[in-house]
Amino acid sequence: MNKTVLLIEDDPEIIEVLQENLKFEGFDTVVAIDGNSGIEKARRNDYAMILLDWTLPEIMGIDLLKKLRDEKINTPVIMLTARHSELDKVQGLEYGCDDYITKPFGMKELVARMNAVLRRYASRTEDERTEIPQVTRGAMVIDMEKHKVYIGDREVQLTATEFDLLALLARQPGRVYSRKKLLDLVWDYSYEGYENTVNTHVNRLRAKIEDDPNKPKYVLTVWGVGYKFTEELAN
Repeated sequence: MNKTVLLIEDDPEIIEVLQENLKFEGFDTVVAIDGNSGIEKARRNDYAMILLDWTLPEIMGIDLLKKLRDEKINTPVIMLTARHSELDKVQGLEYGCDDYITKPFGMKELVARMNAVLRRYASRTEDERTEIPQVTRGAMVIDMEKHKVYIGDREVQLTATEFDLLALLARQPGRVYSRKKLLDLVWDYSYEGYENTVNTHVNRLRAKIEDDPNKPKYVLTVWGVGYKFTEELAN
């Protein structure tokens, strides 16, 4: 099992702390201290995960993340950053990070989040071997093997997490999932207070798949409970 983590960070103290603690948890680390070397290492080698700072020399971390996703490099990414505004978090999630942790952070939580993301990716790989190749719901086609979504002739560009969220809901139209349940199934963690992560992703997903996100026809809100995929499009 690949347990090598690419750490893209320019603060020597944070690098030292992370290397020491991740080694104790069984991870090897490769370090890049600027954006250019970070993206080159990400292109050349396969890593279990990338831990990515936002503020970096040469290429900002958020721009590096976008480049990786544009190049179809789908290595799991957790952003570790001092930027803690809601807009920053939304941008990171929109650009394709799998989790977003603000500095200062606790190592126990970081390792728990890392393991959760890795379990989710391992589960997704296993699912790809066994599940049906595609799901059709009305004009929407979800290609499970290629991780692509089409509405009519239009391909919808989704992040890995948005795809997982949509695929989970669309597999069972009409089934209502609470926010805590979605955290457990899609993000593989259920920390109290993180339910807004689900709301943010649902809003971003609706903006991409719905004609009118304020009047959704695919992903519906069940007030006081959570979300479901409409049963009207069940085949």
